[in-house]
Amino acid sequence: MKSLFEKLGGTYHVENGYLIPDLRLPTEEEQPIGIWGQRHLDYLKQYRKVTYTNLLTSGRLNTYLADIDRQAQERFERFIEGMKQAQGITEQLKAENALEWVQHLNNIGACARGIVNNEIIFV
Repeated sequence: MKSLFEKLGGTYHVENGYLIPDLRLPTEEEQPIGIWGQRHLDYLKQYRKVTYTNLLTSGRLNTYLADIDRQAQERFERFIEGMKQAQGITEQLKAENALEWVQHLNNIGACARGIVNNEIIFV
């Protein structure tokens, strides 16, 4: 008599006299994951364990993280460009006062990271 696992197409192998189910994760195309995707992965593992497990066992984790990474990077870059325009941070300022230009960009970058983290990464 076949087990439900076997009826659903599952197979076993013998190991030390025990039948062990042959469980494999679905194959998934590997995509590079940047810093935003890595941060979101850490967040999922720590605070959204069920979501992490579901994505992992369905074979969609890498694709999901690559998409999050892309969205976050695009949002980060759009925010920085918008704030540079709004605050008048130009190449002329960079040439005239590099220190002030760096200070403004560091401030904008910190704000952009906070917004991306709150809107995309830690949700």
